Amino acid sequence: MKGFEGAFTALITPFDENDSINETSLRKIIRYSLDNGISGFYVCGSTGEWPLLTLDERKRVLEIVKDEVKDKSSIIVNVGCISTKFSIDLAKHAEKVGVSAISSFPPIYYKFTREEIKRYYFDIAESTNVPLIIYYIPTFTNIEMSIDYFLELLSHKNIIGVKYTSMDLFILERIKTLSNKIVFNGFDEVFLGGLSLGADGMIGSTCNFIPDLIVSIYNSFKSGDLRTAYVYQQKVNRIIRDILEFGVIPAIKEILNIAGFDCGRPRGPFKPLDGDDKKRLSSLIEKWDIKLFS
Repeated sequence: MKGFEGAFTALITPFDENDSINETSLRKIIRYSLDNGISGFYVCGSTGEWPLLTLDERKRVLEIVKDEVKDKSSIIVNVGCISTKFSIDLAKHAEKVGVSAISSFPPIYYKFTREEIKRYYFDIAESTNVPLIIYYIPTFTNIEMSIDYFLELLSHKNIIGVKYTSMDLFILERIKTLSNKIVFNGFDEVFLGGLSLGADGMIGSTCNFIPDLIVSIYNSFKSGDLRTAYVYQQKVNRIIRDILEFGVIPAIKEILNIAGFDCGRPRGPFKPLDGDDKKRLSSLIEKWDIKLFS
């Protein structure tokens, strides 16, 4: 269970002018996260635009991350696909690369039964010796899980926890209390709430550009300074409120571009920010009172 606490960066996937993976920028973001106290990385998740990457690109991103991180922090990689075969292929690659854990959302699109989803998770969990973390994000998958169902999945010896991306923190608390397995809070805006109800840490998009603020929430909470943790959460939430106007992924990529990183634009069908939106976002950043990549 060690190595699965604190703040994890849900890494974006930077692209260059040819719409290829920008290795230089990816390495710079990783170094910036590590320099600001990040405990680990979640690779090729929603923030990393996994549905818009080929399987080979997903493998290449992980290889770059591992080469840069080495053994400095934990690495969790999303191997989720609709196809069990493809997920296992990514899982076996992750095991060869050397990661701390693999992760997957439930299979989507077809209305798979509860038993089919369970078999999907168990098949992946049994395909390698790497522990598996369930990626729960019902807003995107349209798949809700009950507490009993979580406990059924978590009964597998190789399934060690949940990346819990939902506003229903009651279920988060029940999962932690009844299973005593790892629980990562998924929505940055309720990180402090998740911690107060038992979360071991968080996996968040905003860690790409404000890792210091997210880490400060965690450190303040762990030291018992709840008032300071709340002040940091308020600051993070003001930033989140602003970027939601533009779309999280397009906004984060533009923030990183403004900060001097060549992260390019999100892949279609995402719409990149136009000139007016870029100016408005730049104006908002000036009001955030943050030291962007200083």
